[in-house]
Amino acid sequence: MGAGSYVLVGEEKIMRDAFGSTCHGAGRVMSRSQALRSFTVQGIRDDLGSKGIFLKSATKDGILEEAPEAYKSIDQVISVVVGAGLSRRVAKLTPLGVMKG
Repeated sequence: MGAGSYVLVGEEKIMRDAFGSTCHGAGRVMSRSQALRSFTVQGIRDDLGSKGIFLKSATKDGILEEAPEAYKSIDQVISVVVGAGLSRRVAKLTPLGVMKG
């Protein structure tokens, strides 16, 4: 929710080594139930708000389960994909708003 995302383009070896697919997310470091116990909605809102990111969600759990700290660093994940020669960075996108649920 708060780290942004990347636009990638596959390199030639991605078809041979990874079935033509690259990562579509950073991956979790924390289960959803652990995230529900570890964060507060207001804390997440404050953190995102300090970065200028507007947050809207239909449910409290939708915010808590997707807390930015529940995920791996997107920058580290992309560095591994690029370092493996599977994809290259085209652009990094910075979030302005997040909608959940």
